[in-house]
Amino acid sequence: MQTDKINTIVKELLEKTSFHVEEVSSVFNADDGSMWFSVKTNEPHLFLGREGESLMALNHLAKKLIDGAAVEGEVMPDVTIDVNEYQKKKNDNLKTIAHMMAERAKFFKSSVEIDPMSAYERKVVHTFLQNVPNIKTESVGEGRDRRVVVKYIEQ
Repeated sequence: MQTDKINTIVKELLEKTSFHVEEVSSVFNADDGSMWFSVKTNEPHLFLGREGESLMALNHLAKKLIDGAAVEGEVMPDVTIDVNEYQKKKNDNLKTIAHMMAERAKFFKSSVEIDPMSAYERKVVHTFLQNVPNIKTESVGEGRDRRVVVKYIEQ
């Protein structure tokens, strides 16, 4: 799908929220095929909701709309909408936690569990640690208790 079409879908979705949006910019990352939309607003609390739940719902809706507009067999980019850098800061924090847990697993040569998190957050952790030597990650648990386990692996 053309990035212009995705830009149009996301911008129309944001307009339909009726919240005041000051600026929307997008970046396509050719390395992983993802698109990142940066939204600036003076009403971030309306977009974020409690602990980012509204933003997660907005992202889910955007992905469904984009998937629905795709031609059969077309590979869709992973789209993320970020409001006032909330998602960027959250991802950076997740990467810091993942790094600390990987270091702890290496130091103690054991497995370390991270607190339960959403599927998106688990994906960030798995992706961040996928090339770390002597470290393997896996998700365990069900529903809201699903968490990442960082395992030390002898090589």
